[in-house]
Amino acid sequence: MAVLAESGSNPDVELLYDINGLAKDAPHWFDRVMEFVGEYGLLLAMVLLILWCWWSVRRRGGEEAAPSVAALVWAPLAAGLAVLVNVPIRGFVERPRPFVDHQGLDVLVSGKTDFSFVSDHATITMALGVGLFVAHRRFGLAGIGLALLEGFCRVYMGVHYPTDVVGGFALGTAVVLLLSPLATALLTPLMRAVERSPRAGWLVRRRSAAGGGPDNTLLPGARTPVDHEERDLAA
Repeated sequence: MAVLAESGSNPDVELLYDINGLAKDAPHWFDRVMEFVGEYGLLLAMVLLILWCWWSVRRRGGEEAAPSVAALVWAPLAAGLAVLVNVPIRGFVERPRPFVDHQGLDVLVSGKTDFSFVSDHATITMALGVGLFVAHRRFGLAGIGLALLEGFCRVYMGVHYPTDVVGGFALGTAVVLLLSPLATALLTPLMRAVERSPRAGWLVRRRSAAGGGPDNTLLPGARTPVDHEERDLAA
């Protein structure tokens, strides 16, 4: 695995210098913005995007509410699982951070002493983005866009090689898609059970303002208000 750290005419290292070189020409305040965005900002934006998608799905209701919420629940679970999978990968590859082996990089974040391959930030954001895409394509495309921006930021900050980012994207995507059928089979019935709960049902489907029940959608076997009124008149 030592070849990962070699420079020479390695396009991975050349691209690292090209992207990180933008930080040297940028104003100091812009580098500080990129440091915050790359370290915390995009992760926070991804969480807010998932919450926005959840709010939209539960307001719309319908039969697809429970599967969509189940997919949203799977997204952060998959991201956490992908990070756990990355632990042995990092230990096996043992690739040092780029600033350890290469001089002249503008490193925006100090204190990074762990191994470089693969990027946790890229893994997490892409897992969240792809998981979001499974639940809702429009929100998912926005999430994948945020993940791509996160990958660019990690190289710009001088803390990862481009291949660290690509590896993180691949790992996050693989965990989400490969385990999605099993996760959906387990989480969808759970979300349907939550949906039927009088106390926790609002987590899956919005309650009506007047009666506190689901929005204009009757559960299987429920009696319509018209039938109830006709029986009262007949009595």
